[in-house]
Amino acid sequence: MVFNMLLQGTLETIYMVFFSGIVSLIIGFPCGILGAITSKGHIFENKTIYRILNGIINVTRSFPYIILMILLLPLSRLIIGTTIGSTATIIPLSISAAPFVARVVENCVLEVDRGVIEASESLGASNFTIIRKVIIPEALPSLVQGITLLLINLIGLSAMAGAIGGGGLGDLAIRFGYNRFKVDIMIYSVLVIILLVQGIQLTGNLISNRLKKNGR
Repeated sequence: MVFNMLLQGTLETIYMVFFSGIVSLIIGFPCGILGAITSKGHIFENKTIYRILNGIINVTRSFPYIILMILLLPLSRLIIGTTIGSTATIIPLSISAAPFVARVVENCVLEVDRGVIEASESLGASNFTIIRKVIIPEALPSLVQGITLLLINLIGLSAMAGAIGGGGLGDLAIRFGYNRFKVDIMIYSVLVIILLVQGIQLTGNLISNRLKKNGR
C-alpha cells in the first residue's frame, strides 16, 4: 500500500518535472540568449530590448510560487480543463521556472570568453552563426549545470504544489503524511525527494565534467 503510493507519487513528480522543464527551457532559453547578446558591449547590443526583457524577467521572478500558482489556476483550467493534479501543475511550474532559466542562460552566455567571440566576428561570422557554433558550445558545460539546478528547483516547487492539490510526492506528504498523521509516509516522501535531487545533481555534474574534458 505505502509502496504503491510512493511509486505513484514519484512517477507524478518525475512527470511534472520533466514536462515543465522542457516547457520552461523552450520559453526561457531564447529569452536568456537574447538578454545576453543585447547587453552592453555584446554582439547585438540593444538597450531597449535588454531593459524590457530584463524587467519582465525580474518581475516574474519576484512572484512567490504559491501565489503565482493560484493566479494561474484559471489558465490551467482553460488549457487543461482542471486545476487539480500533476498535469494542471505543469502550467504554473513552467511559467515560474522560465525566468529562472532565462537568467541562468544569460549568465552562462556572458561567461563565454569574449576573445573567442571577437575572433569569430573577425572571420566574418554572422550573429546567428556565432550564437550557434561558438557561444552555445562554449557555454554548454555551464548550461548543463544550470539545467541541473532548474530540475532540482522544479522538484522543490512541485513539492510545494502539493499544498493545493498539485499531485506528486509533495501532495502525498501533505495529504497523507501531515493531514492524516502518517509520519512514515511523510518521511518516505522526503527521502525519495532527497534521492531524486542527489541523482539529478550527480548526473548533471558527470555530464558537465565530461563536456569540460572534451572541450579541452
